[in-house]
Amino acid sequence: MHNIPTFGASDLKQVRETARRLDSAWIGDGFSRDGGSDIASIMSPFDGETISEVAFASERQVDLAVQAARAALKADWGTMGHEGRAALIRALADAVERNWLELALLESLDVGKPILHSYNDDVPATVGVLRWYASLTETAYDLSPARRKGVLSQIVREPQGVVGIVLPWNYPLTTLALKIGPALAAGNTVVCKPADDTPLTTLRLAELAIEAGFPAGVINVVPGAGPVAGKALGLHDHVSAINFTGSTATGRRFLHYSADSNLKEISLECGGKNPAIILPHVTSLDRFADDISTGFLMNSGQLCSSISRVLAPRALEGDLRDMLVVKMREWPIGDPFDPATRIGPLVSDAHAAQVNRAIDTEKQRNNDFSVSAAEITGASPRLVEPVVFFNVAESAGAWREEVFGPVLSVRFYDDLDSAIRSANDTQYGLSAYVFGEDPRAIREASTTLDAGFVAVNAFCEGDFTTPFGGFKTSGFGGKDKGIHSLDQYSRTKSIWWAT
Repeated sequence: MHNIPTFGASDLKQVRETARRLDSAWIGDGFSRDGGSDIASIMSPFDGETISEVAFASERQVDLAVQAARAALKADWGTMGHEGRAALIRALADAVERNWLELALLESLDVGKPILHSYNDDVPATVGVLRWYASLTETAYDLSPARRKGVLSQIVREPQGVVGIVLPWNYPLTTLALKIGPALAAGNTVVCKPADDTPLTTLRLAELAIEAGFPAGVINVVPGAGPVAGKALGLHDHVSAINFTGSTATGRRFLHYSADSNLKEISLECGGKNPAIILPHVTSLDRFADDISTGFLMNSGQLCSSISRVLAPRALEGDLRDMLVVKMREWPIGDPFDPATRIGPLVSDAHAAQVNRAIDTEKQRNNDFSVSAAEITGASPRLVEPVVFFNVAESAGAWREEVFGPVLSVRFYDDLDSAIRSANDTQYGLSAYVFGEDPRAIREASTTLDAGFVAVNAFCEGDFTTPFGGFKTSGFGGKDKGIHSLDQYSRTKSIWWAT
């Protein structure tokens, strides 16, 4: 059940003023335009208005941010105990909670996602993630090998050092928390590069961290273009690790940057083309209708773990067609600040054009589709109506390529084994979904699907305690969430004592 956020024109005016103030890199404990690169206009995805003029970071500013992060490691943050770090991470969570509405409005303004989503999902998830890692800061520990006669051995976890955090544009605030939470818990300092289009909540959180008592230089932000700021971060010899979420193509670049510099550790969470299999014993879709539809409509389909392919028994073809038509109608499209809106605009003109090209390509080869009949409020070229394509060819781009929009491809099967083979026949392996009622069939399907995360009878990514990450070209090198996420932000040292 969603809470309906209460806000007025004065709140929107205030958040637009905040957006204009977030106009440059955050280095140490304040904004810095010194040595900045080009000025970029940050656009509202809904109305196309400029909401901030941000000085993108140059190579020099990235270096200054890394220097500030290194200095913080040698100062109070580096000598601080677990309890002190945990207290500061909790204080940051409290600051986010106090600024709940502002951050939700800022995220909707910058990304275009409905305020209902930002307010009820993104901000509380950020608070919860930070509090979870504050707790883990105090409680995580390592094992020591059995003691031998005359020998004492230790296994010690140390921070990597300066960690580069490279963020996507679809969930800037939540993804930031999922990465800085474990990075800070492990004792690192961070330099964050938000996506070109969506730097605002990352900058605001860095400001809140200083207000919460964080030492200068622990959290730095370098908004900027990937080929400039991202590349400089990836090649920097004093950055010890990079954690990246985004496209597979960009993830590959960071592997090259690592090879061309100091062999820094790289963790990648990349794309997905995630299947949902409805098992053959299912007799009614009523129980699963909300999860299946939410799976491809959530955040306008701009979600790496979204359901983008469905494999359903042929016996359920009519029911599935009817269900999807009904459910699409329940997701109003339009102004992200209208609490009734459930589908907002895509993040940019370029991305909307890319999604529309993918839709048009499939329409040219396939006239078996249904388009949303939901109410549309407002007019924007970045509003893309959801569409479901049926009987999509396995060779089609709509079946094989990540569209990252409100587009669902459906195939009907007669044989479950062939459906699972089709589900696994992809370069990606991020998420998969199983809907069924027979526990044995569910277990067999779940273990056979080649994905790093499998949800059963639900659309979700688990909670803070369960690791999330993919196989194949969906990524490697670490997991977000859970205690396992500490591994990519730590280095393990063995100390062997001869007593």
